[in-house]
Amino acid sequence: MKLRMRTMALAIALIGSSAAWAGAPEAEKWVNSEFQPSTLSKDKQMAEMQWFIDAAAKLKAKGVNEINVVSETITTHEYESKTLARAFTEITGIKVNHDLIQEGDVVEKLQTSMQSGKSIYDGWISDSDLIGTHYRYGAILPLSDYMSGDGKEWTNPDLDIKDFIGTSFTTAPDGKLYQLPDQQFANVYWFRADWFARPDLREKFKAKYGYELGVPTNWSAYEDIADFFTNDVKELDGKKVYGHMDYGKKDPSLGWRFTDAWLSMAGAADKGLPNGMPVDEWGIRVADDKCTPVGASVERGGATNSPAAVYALTKYIDWMKKYAPPQAMGMTFSESGPVPAQGHIAQQIFWYTAFTADMTKKGLPVVNEDGTPKWRMAPSPYGPYWKEGMQNGYQDVGSWTFFKSTDPNRLAAAWLYAQFVNAKTVSLKKSITGLTFTRDSDIHSDYFTKNAANYGGLIEFYRSPARVAWTPTGNNVPDYPKLAQLWWKNVATAVTGEQTPQKAMDNLADEMDKVMARLERAGMAQCAPKLNKKSDPSKWLSDEHAPWKKLANEKPQGQTIPYDQLLQAWKEGKVR
Repeated sequence: MKLRMRTMALAIALIGSSAAWAGAPEAEKWVNSEFQPSTLSKDKQMAEMQWFIDAAAKLKAKGVNEINVVSETITTHEYESKTLARAFTEITGIKVNHDLIQEGDVVEKLQTSMQSGKSIYDGWISDSDLIGTHYRYGAILPLSDYMSGDGKEWTNPDLDIKDFIGTSFTTAPDGKLYQLPDQQFANVYWFRADWFARPDLREKFKAKYGYELGVPTNWSAYEDIADFFTNDVKELDGKKVYGHMDYGKKDPSLGWRFTDAWLSMAGAADKGLPNGMPVDEWGIRVADDKCTPVGASVERGGATNSPAAVYALTKYIDWMKKYAPPQAMGMTFSESGPVPAQGHIAQQIFWYTAFTADMTKKGLPVVNEDGTPKWRMAPSPYGPYWKEGMQNGYQDVGSWTFFKSTDPNRLAAAWLYAQFVNAKTVSLKKSITGLTFTRDSDIHSDYFTKNAANYGGLIEFYRSPARVAWTPTGNNVPDYPKLAQLWWKNVATAVTGEQTPQKAMDNLADEMDKVMARLERAGMAQCAPKLNKKSDPSKWLSDEHAPWKKLANEKPQGQTIPYDQLLQAWKEGKVR
């Protein structure tokens, strides 16, 4: 009996010494170095870290010493995996294995876990594009339920959910929060501000087109500017220049080029934020319950093969062939990303702010000697079908996602890590490193106020009301993994010329309907598709709602706005 008591006392002492080793001294080391700057004082940072130390000690006492999480490979997640995971391990004593894999692999493994009913990882950073999938299948844990129930003990009292700017994107039709935003970046318009400011180019452009060279607000102006730089300017600073950049290789990333709101930028969807309702940016219509998908094809009331969608695909192909470097046709998303930094691209309509960090490195042709960028970003121009109140572009929101089937103690530890990498103690430094904001307090921090000029308009964009019109894929999509893979294969047939844009979109819409029909037969936990019967497309085409009738003139007069005027509009609380 005495031996057993001595053994228990030794175990308790070891737990105590482990907590001391992974506790305040380690936290203080990190707070005084890596975790600066912060929106919190050092005392408040230490208080927040102490909460994590205490919570982790309880889980370690239950035998949780190691967890496995996964995310795609981008700068922000690399920082989490290489730096913040080590910090969490040293401070709490719970080891984190944070795997970095390609985005497509994350989706594939997530899908495998959903099918098997057993999660491969304890925690996932997965795009909020899957919110409609998570809600319908019932395998993913609603975080709002968890935080007020079994997870209350493991939820940081200073998490401050209201400070997160992306929670509307991770909330399902039932009003529950399913995912916690971890990083966000938008696709916006990018342009060489130094070239646009040149008096000689401005004079030539106005002489040819009759309006000022500036930030295009519609696709007509974007096309005019693309043509001007490619065919009139032709060469600058000793380099052949192009008025447009894109990518077109038959690859899964080609699907992102379209599912990431390209159709809604043309105006294919209905009005409504964060996504068109009842027809969203994928062209999927839902019933009056705002939840049940009823079709993607125009024959069923959808808009995937509508005139606006066909126009969007046509313009994508035309611009790439006419105004982008020839090699763009054979590039993937990741291969095309660094090209504008090489200094020969005038503008890009579909440019992700995640590239900002790599586009602001000193020594690049697009960066001034003082470190400020020669380029700027602005709201994406919209197509002729677009109307006020519609989604204006895409915003990626990588978010923490957890399975209901995960062991409760491992789930709690993974939830601690998810909160840790988004805690106010570390979030500002993470935002500086990856420039993928999730907290409003970081966006409005003194640091970004002082350094806004270094980011080409990124800070002004995220401080403006414009950001709410840039949204991820929404709730209308019932199974993102199954439906997303249909896009790149069909779009590619139009890029190569095997099919016309109309035929490619017809095939896509038909395949989407077939997948949703299978989902309808298979059943879902809630809100399964229930397709409308096919009918004459003319029954649905309208000039009042999606799917929109074909316009007689798809190239109205080009319109631009001076960049300084745009910035002033943002300061006044306007989109433009």
